[in-house]
Parts: sequence; structure tokens; C-alpha cells
Amino acid sequence: MLEFVPLALIAIVLFSWAIDYINGFHDTANAIATVVSTGVMPIKYAIVMAATLNFTGALMGTSVATTIAKGLADSSHMVPAVIIAALLAAILWDLLTWWFGIPSSTSHTLMGGLTGAVIAHAGVHALKWAKLREIGAFIVISPLLGFIVAAILIITILWIVRRMRVQKVNFAFRKLQLLSAGAMAFTHGQNDAQKAMGVICLGLITYGFLPPGAGNVPVPLWVKIGSAIMMGAGTAGGGMKIIKTLGHKIAKLKPIHGFAAETAAAIVLFTTAHFGIPVSTTHSISGAIMGVGTSMNASAVRWGLAGNIFMAWILTIPVSALLAMGFYEAIVFAAPSLKVNPHVTHVKVVAPSQIPAQPMPGR
Repeated sequence: MLEFVPLALIAIVLFSWAIDYINGFHDTANAIATVVSTGVMPIKYAIVMAATLNFTGALMGTSVATTIAKGLADSSHMVPAVIIAALLAAILWDLLTWWFGIPSSTSHTLMGGLTGAVIAHAGVHALKWAKLREIGAFIVISPLLGFIVAAILIITILWIVRRMRVQKVNFAFRKLQLLSAGAMAFTHGQNDAQKAMGVICLGLITYGFLPPGAGNVPVPLWVKIGSAIMMGAGTAGGGMKIIKTLGHKIAKLKPIHGFAAETAAAIVLFTTAHFGIPVSTTHSISGAIMGVGTSMNASAVRWGLAGNIFMAWILTIPVSALLAMGFYEAIVFAAPSLKVNPHVTHVKVVAPSQIPAQPMPGR
């Protein structure tokens, strides 16, 4: 089966793993920002823990991968140029937002990239708008859920421990926050690594190495392990700029607040991964931190910074879509063959007048 592997497919795999690696160090903060900022764990140990659990979570489930591979557009429109353009757009936007320390969403960068590249290739009618509307709705729903669940959780916890000594509460939640940070790291791997798996499977479907039919994508073991390794390696690379933004700049947190924020975000991510909805871990944990901060005191949240983060969220899909359109045009200009689906059998249509006459059968 692998006697001949097209160069474009190799590029799709490598670019997918590149976005997986970038996602790892870009989104390391999602799991460990609060556990580092509250002083529960030194950053080097927190990164090792997050990398290990990201790797483990990446091996669990394929629902999100199926949505990426089959849920956004008909597979006949997912030509190599579309997939490569989407990946290049996602890589560029992720690196830009990481450079400026803005917690953006790799998930929605990929969604925007695929959407823009498909439109450039086949027009808006080629998209599956019902699934796109669902994903778009969760740009608002996932941080809102994180906000609400975290606010309810911290208020409940504070009521339960209201008669306990502060020192005892801090000691208990320093330990509990290790569990919540671990859960967050696991669900991050489960949710985000599947996106790279889905794009690789999309390439494998395009080249006929996987079936294009309905149902869950049979993700090959080498795709799972490779994506898990790259996610874990990226996480081990760290992401101090984002860690500082999430852990220190949005709101000042104590262990009890960090536990509530991480637990709330992990609940949201586990639920959405189960239903195959590609949501942003960044959106979920950012919303949860804001929910915890608001429950303490609305003025405890630095709303100016929060506004900048919201603006980045709003811009992510349209900007990445426009970037992907540009990359698509450049790719098909340089290599026109990449705008053709290599797995479609082309049938020559012959006019009736060109069909040779056949002798009538004898009576």
C-alpha cells in the first residue's frame, strides 16, 4: 500500500505534525498556567507533567478527528492544495499570536484555514454549513460554559470551606490542583491532537489510503502515535508568553481558584470531545479564569486584556481563512496538479455521434 507515497501527502503529514508541535508549546499554558502562577508546581515539572498527559490524552478517541476529516466539506473538494494551504495558514497565525503572547485557538485557526481554502477551490456551496455553524457557535459557547461552570464551582467550594482555616484550605487545594491540572492536560491532548490526526486522515482519504465513507475515521496507529509524540514534544518546549498571560495577567489566582478554573475547563473539554465538537482549549480555560476572577470581584479581571483576547478570537477564523485563500492561489500557481483530487477516477465523456455503429444482431 505504501510502495508509492506522493510528496504532497508527505508534506501534509509533516505540516500536520508541525501544527501539532506548535499547538503543544502554544497551548501548554492551557494546562499549567494556573498551577505555575499559584506556586503549586515549578514550571519545569509542570511542563513534564503536561507533556506526558498530553501524549496520553492524544491516544484516546477519534470523534474530533472524524469531524475534521469528514465534517467540514465533501471529501471530493479536499484536494492536496486545499489541505496544505489550510495548514500553512494555521501555522502562520499560531506563530504570530504566540509571538505576541495572545491565547488564540489552534482549533479555529484550522477551521478557518480549511474553510477559506475550500471556498478558494470550489466556492461556498462546497462547505457543510450545518457543522460549521455548530463549530462557530462553540466559539461563544465554550468560553461561556467555562465561565459559568467555573463561577458556580468556585462559589460552591468557597461555601463548603467557609468555616475552615485559610492555611488548611490552601494546603488542600495545592494538592487538589495537581489533579485538576492533570485533567486539563489530558483533555487538551484528547481534544487538540485529534485535529492533526484528522487533517492527516483527510490527506490519506484524498489519496485513497483510507475509505471516504460515513462513520468514524479509522485513524491508523502510526498517525495516533506520531501526533501524540509531536503534541507532547511541543508541550515540553513550553510557552512562557502564554503562561504569563493566562496565569498572571487576566486575574490573580490562589490554588483554590486555579483548581476551580482547571476543573471547569476540563469538564467542558471532556464533554465536547465526547461529542466530536472541535472546541478551543484556550477559549475554555480563559473563560474559566474570567469566571473565577469575576466571582471574587469583577474588578479583579483585567478586562482590557480580556478584550484583546476576545478580539483575537473573533479575528482567528476570518484571518486564517483569508491567509489560506492566498496560500491556495500560490500553491496552484506553482503546482496546478495539486488542485485535482488524485483519487477521483476521471471518465471521458463521448458524444453519441462519435460512438461507432454496431451491427444489428441477426434474427
